[in-house]
Amino acid sequence: MATRGSHLLTADRGFLTGAGIPGRLAAPAFARILDLLDERLREGGIHGILPDGTPRRIGFHAPGPEPVVHLKSWLALVRVATSGSVGWYKAWARGEWSSPDPVPLFDLFMRNAASLGGAARAKGPFRLVNRLAHLWRDNAPGQARRNIAAHYDLGNDFYAAWLDPSMSYSSALFRSPADSLEQAQAAKIDAILDRLAITEGTRLLEIGCGWGSLAIQAARRGAHVTGLTLSTEQKAWAERAIAEQGLTDRITILLEDYRDHRGTYDALASVEMVEAVGQRWWPTYLDAVASALRPGGRAALQYISIRPELFDAYAASADFIQTYIFPGGMLLHEPRFRTLAADRGLAWSDPHAFGLDYAETLRRWRINYDAAAGDGHLTGFSPEFHNLWRYYLMYCEGGFRGGGIDVAQVTLLKA
Repeated sequence: MATRGSHLLTADRGFLTGAGIPGRLAAPAFARILDLLDERLREGGIHGILPDGTPRRIGFHAPGPEPVVHLKSWLALVRVATSGSVGWYKAWARGEWSSPDPVPLFDLFMRNAASLGGAARAKGPFRLVNRLAHLWRDNAPGQARRNIAAHYDLGNDFYAAWLDPSMSYSSALFRSPADSLEQAQAAKIDAILDRLAITEGTRLLEIGCGWGSLAIQAARRGAHVTGLTLSTEQKAWAERAIAEQGLTDRITILLEDYRDHRGTYDALASVEMVEAVGQRWWPTYLDAVASALRPGGRAALQYISIRPELFDAYAASADFIQTYIFPGGMLLHEPRFRTLAADRGLAWSDPHAFGLDYAETLRRWRINYDAAAGDGHLTGFSPEFHNLWRYYLMYCEGGFRGGGIDVAQVTLLKA
């Protein structure tokens, strides 16, 4: 019998992860990758332990993260050299490398991404096959619901076990290090609603409404909210929470694709939804935003972007997140997205980036996750799934700490 989440563990079917007999035979020759890393790591370094137990210092040309990595099999280097982050995860899952704390390693790779170049990215036929496999899961109208279900319909009990009580599954905004996760998530929602100047009677559309926390807070400020989601699990939770708050007359949750929705609103909110859209659909998404807003209306977005100079290499293949966690996903190239917005009469206003807050959010989610798994509150999932999810949280945390990816809020003003 399949365990919960097993579809994510097998999500790499159709992808190449750098194994096979030729790879095993050639594995020792890939030790030269360590020399390449040693040369290209500009900040920080790796305290390595080779498969024969020999210590190896890699990098250390300037201060930075100093992770400890035990390379247990040369095959791990074959995987990273041929299939990048997809292969590096596969090697970790198979015990071919380990670390007492992988977060600094992911931080190291991200802050050195430009100097590393293609050293840790998929190459040749691996890149082509993985790119095609990713394109097969493009967020076309029919596929988008399946992609969302793969991640968000793991079960409301699953997410409730480690998110804060508001069920906010996006970066919090910490006003103070002493803030609780719940306080920081409320601050994030307030910042979005402040951008929209929500008052009594405001008509608000939320594209990607999650479990309803922003809609509820907007309704408390007097708004009439329509929320869109493709997740049946999220819709059920949100409607129950809305009823408990006595706000059913102010909030409507629709199981509907943003491309199909019609209506005109004073304001629009979309929190970390656009990463699930995919680059091909950015113009369509912004068409929907522009069409939904009345003249003079405003949209507030929270989005995750990757440094522009890294985008083309990132987009050329599927990475770990796109393969196992968010099928069809794509981080933003902010300048290109901003240009598309301007072409649709949407002026980019008051951007605010807070990437380290996302790193802290992810760290706290991981603490909560470990506690929930240890207490037996996450039932029906295999140990392999728990390891995948922890790896995902650590991978993302390291990416934000390394500065290669960022999260920001922005206001779009319609002329």
